Amino acid sequence: MEYKVLPFIASIDRSKESTKQVAEQLESLIQNQTVEGWNYERLESVSSYVQPTQGCFGFGGQQGYSTAHQMVVFSRNF
Repeated sequence: MEYKVLPFIASIDRSKESTKQVAEQLESLIQNQTVEGWNYERLESVSSYVQPTQGCFGFGGQQGYSTAHQMVVFSRNF
């Protein structure tokens, strides 16, 4: 079994229905990968922590923060 993980970042037009746009973008990604022989497995949320930066004596440094990314998991048999 082979796996492929792609980031999923939806682009939303504020003047339109956002949930429908997101669904269409995810559907398009899944369809494109299916044509290439990949099977959709799941959508995962991956959390990470961005380390703080240090400035001179603490000045100009930036605080660390947590962030989450959506990843689409595909698989296929050899």
